[in-house]
Amino acid sequence: MSYPPPAYRSTSTLAVVSLIFGIATWFMLPLIGAVVAIVCGHLASSEIRRAPPGSMDGQSMATAGKVLGYIHLALVLLTVAIVLGLLLFGVSLGFHSLHWN
Repeated sequence: MSYPPPAYRSTSTLAVVSLIFGIATWFMLPLIGAVVAIVCGHLASSEIRRAPPGSMDGQSMATAGKVLGYIHLALVLLTVAIVLGLLLFGVSLGFHSLHWN
């Protein structure tokens, strides 16, 4: 009895890069890592969609990289917005009550 050879499924390199940078953005590369993870994740998703059905893996890695990148980017933007809001609306840190004699 002869069995057909197993189909070779490749993994998208861009999906792996997206996942690696999605994880690295939380530890080493704060803003740049998030952007790279998001861009590579979207490119990997489109690469996997264009490949013949069943020939390429990595969609879950691309999705995880995109999610990690988007969450980190949202937190960075939220932090910047809060800091700018505090500065623009004149919220003081108590320095106005210091008396210099």
